Amino acid sequence: MTDRLAEYRRKRDATRTPEPVPEQTPPPSESRRFVIQQHHARSLHWDVRLERDGVLVSFAVPRGLPRGQGRNNLAKHTEDHPLEYLEFSGEIPAGEYGGGRMTIFDSGTYETGKWRDDEIGVTFHGDRTSGRYVFFQTGGNDWMVRRMDPPEPGWEPMPEAVDPMLATRAVHLPAAGDDAEWGYEMAWGGRRVVAYVSGGRVRLLNADGEDVTSWYPEIRPLGPALAPTEAVLDGEIVTLPDPAQLEKRKAPKDAAAAKRAAERTPVYFLAYDLLWLEGHSTVEALRYAERRELLEGLSIDGEHWQTPPYFPGGGEFALEAAAAQGLGGVVAKRLDSPYLPGRRSRLWLAISA
Repeated sequence: MTDRLAEYRRKRDATRTPEPVPEQTPPPSESRRFVIQQHHARSLHWDVRLERDGVLVSFAVPRGLPRGQGRNNLAKHTEDHPLEYLEFSGEIPAGEYGGGRMTIFDSGTYETGKWRDDEIGVTFHGDRTSGRYVFFQTGGNDWMVRRMDPPEPGWEPMPEAVDPMLATRAVHLPAAGDDAEWGYEMAWGGRRVVAYVSGGRVRLLNADGEDVTSWYPEIRPLGPALAPTEAVLDGEIVTLPDPAQLEKRKAPKDAAAAKRAAERTPVYFLAYDLLWLEGHSTVEALRYAERRELLEGLSIDGEHWQTPPYFPGGGEFALEAAAAQGLGGVVAKRLDSPYLPGRRSRLWLAISA
């Protein structure tokens, strides 16, 4: 009988990795379990494993299973894994095959629709994953995966682009009696960008809709850091503590130039609004205060990205704080304001210090 775990064992040293390395393959059973593991290896991906004939038939899916029917995602057919992997999570040591952190994203059971050498149809029944999917071979170990069912009610795909809402310049704070109806942020004086985070990747578009992701390689790890969360974030690229240094970070000639610029003049992404989250637009459905609450719940805090604080009420205090940091002023936003893409609003005020 063919040892279906021979390739798996060949790639692993049981004395060096915490992964299960059984000596024998168990006999086939009728059980149909699955596990999806989030794998922070050399590049982030999701491993989808299906129990079949005593092993776990495995696919590495770089962007995860698609949530809607509109796109197919790449799936790499990898070696069969032992059934013990259904419960495996841990840190695979650097230098070992698949080195990196692995966590269980979802698990459950599945039903088989079809199972051929070049096409596999399954229906997942998991805590986070459900519905019909088809894996189909495109060449060798290269496969694609497509969702066959409509998305969940209310789900909508991530927008390709959202025009940022613009501020109207003013010279005074809102009237003292209205102060409690406003939230205040620092006017950072940076470069406006909208970040699209999906499948562990991030895409940055500037205010003109130009893709500037390649300009800022130090921001790319934001995608894996937020995974599996998918979101559209409004914010700015800044250089701290001197905003004027941002002029040094313009369009690079190539990836090597971008990397050198990042080392010399690192930038930071400040996320201050949330425009879409996990299949739901927030621009019209939620007020500014509600969007900020959701944004802060994402805990965006890393070496090159953060969610700066805002001040509900307290305009004078915010203005003093901006002056103390050498900033040009504050931005005042109505707490009950929706997000109006591409429009200027009298409810958003840029105020000079």
